[in-house]
Amino acid sequence: MTTPTFNTVAWFQVGSDQPEQVKSFYNALFGWNFAQDPDQDDAYDLISYAGSELPAGGVAHVGDAADNHAIFYVLVADVPATLAAAEKQGGKVFIQPVTAKNGLVFAEILDTSGNRFGVFSPPAN
Repeated sequence: MTTPTFNTVAWFQVGSDQPEQVKSFYNALFGWNFAQDPDQDDAYDLISYAGSELPAGGVAHVGDAADNHAIFYVLVADVPATLAAAEKQGGKVFIQPVTAKNGLVFAEILDTSGNRFGVFSPPAN
C-alpha cells in the first residue's frame, strides 16, 4: 500500500439525494463496494474497489437534488496555504476548511472557470 503523492487527485465524492439508488447504480456498473464511514454519522458511505485495501471515495447523502454532485479532491500538505494560493491565481474558496473528527482537513475551491473541486490534508501524526 502506498500513500498518494501530494498535489494529486486522491479522493472523489458523489453527492446524492438518493444514496441507495446511486450506490446500486455504481455497484452494478463498476462493482464498487460501499460501507458506512465509521468516522461520520449515517450520512456518508465509503467507496472501495474490489481487491483494494483502502477506500477511494465516498457517497455523501444530501437533502436535495439541487445538491447532487460529483467532485474530485486533491491531497495537499497544507489546506489553508493551498486556498491562499488558489485565490492568488484567481480562484475562489467555495467551502472554508473543515476538520473532520479524525483530524483530516478539507475545503472546496472554484477554479477560474467556476469548476468546483476539493483539497484535503491527512490528519496530523
